[in-house]
Amino acid sequence: TVSGEVPEEPVVSKKSGLLYEKRLIERHIADYGKCPVTGDPLTMDDIVPVKTGKIVKPKSLTAASIPGMLGMFQNEWDALMLSNFALEQQLHTARQELSHALYQHDAACRVIARLKKERDEARSLLAQAERQAPLPASAATANVSALSNGKRVSEDGDMGPGSKQMRPGVSESIIAELTECNAALSQQRKKHQIPPTLAPVDALERYTQLSSHPLHKTNKPGISSIDINLSKDIVATGGIDSSAVLFDQTSGVILSTLSGHSKKVTSVKFVAPSNVILSGSADKTVRIWQGSEDGNCDCRHILKDHTAEVQAITVHATNNYFVTASLDSTWCFYDLSSGLCLIQVEDPSNSMGYTSAAFHPDGLILGTGTTEATVRIWDVKSQGNVANFDGHTGSITAISFSENGYFLATAAHDGVKLWDLRKLKNFRSFELYDQDTPTNSVDFDHSGSYLAIAGSDVRVYQVGSVKAEWNCIKTLPDLSGTGRATCVKFGSDAKYLAVGSMDRNLRIFGLPEGDASMES
Repeated sequence: TVSGEVPEEPVVSKKSGLLYEKRLIERHIADYGKCPVTGDPLTMDDIVPVKTGKIVKPKSLTAASIPGMLGMFQNEWDALMLSNFALEQQLHTARQELSHALYQHDAACRVIARLKKERDEARSLLAQAERQAPLPASAATANVSALSNGKRVSEDGDMGPGSKQMRPGVSESIIAELTECNAALSQQRKKHQIPPTLAPVDALERYTQLSSHPLHKTNKPGISSIDINLSKDIVATGGIDSSAVLFDQTSGVILSTLSGHSKKVTSVKFVAPSNVILSGSADKTVRIWQGSEDGNCDCRHILKDHTAEVQAITVHATNNYFVTASLDSTWCFYDLSSGLCLIQVEDPSNSMGYTSAAFHPDGLILGTGTTEATVRIWDVKSQGNVANFDGHTGSITAISFSENGYFLATAAHDGVKLWDLRKLKNFRSFELYDQDTPTNSVDFDHSGSYLAIAGSDVRVYQVGSVKAEWNCIKTLPDLSGTGRATCVKFGSDAKYLAVGSMDRNLRIFGLPEGDASMES
């Protein structure tokens, strides 16, 4: 080249092939019109530009020597350190901003939690005021009176958290509503006929497992309670993992998971017409969940009237009231719409608490099972203990009234006993399992034609009479591998059985599809 340096804009001569700096060769051609090296005539048309990469430029002359390269490396190292320092500063600033944002989020969550608590307290006070306002003087006077065989919890605060609320009592209007419901249902029961759509005996004899659904967590397996919304075939399960799950039996899809309890869910119940679900837990609370059309459920009330584990929930036939039974030796009668405890009944003779509860189909009788192997029958209107059934061994694990109105089945450690409510006598006992295997669940189907019993397996009996035999028509094995079927429930028209065990699976038993189509 002319300058002896690496050209910034290199061009090459077509004639000689020599490389020049563009600005220098342009000036030389303009002045002399010939090549500066060969002396041949040269024009700008003979000059061709050479394209070079703009990203990586040619090394300077300093890179041709070791001292020059060391200097260049030092400069690049300094630039790299400055860039790294700038990145460190940006990272430090971002961390500070993130920490500040997390503190703000935590503070906001605390404020929201406090506001929610204040809102719930305000709602509770409002509901309490609404219930107390129309309370007649006669009912208020009646509520103070003591009862033989069972007494109400005093209203001055002897029962822990729940005692802070006034107990308005069961008013005359509520008693009238319960009595009217009882009269209507009793009248219907006299005309009661077995529905033609009920699954026949030979169909139940062919029942087998149709499906198994893992609804609960693997780290805390176990289903403790089952209920079915018969009109929609939706199954609710209460789990040891402290959640309840709503499952569509027809489509096989989980509709919603109800999370909020801090310990195992011991009881779940549907209040079908109002799309409400009740859940009781070992965390001493009862939650009222309001369902919506999209399948989601919101917790509407958290009831904290008990001071020990809530073991059972049962819904009255009006679907306006429900009862909870607890290990604190009390049962509470609630108004569903307000979530208010109208009365809390204490049993002085029951020191260990209640383990199960069920309303009679007509709604004026309540049955409760105790840890001391006794079944207590209560008059709902007066909250008086009107009868006791003894003879079991161990805690009463389940109670089920037949739809016929006069059979009661109770389960305990020693098996199942059948009681005639007309004569208040035990007329039959089933000792199904060995001494180490308790009977965990018992359930009459909605027609009162079949009785299901769950222990180390599930057995279905055809309902007989006081004198006629009750024949076991089907034994379904426990397929969970745990040796414990914890709960069983008949589906609509006994077309299927929902079974929960000590694993996390809900199992559906019924007729296989081929048999079902032939049956129909």
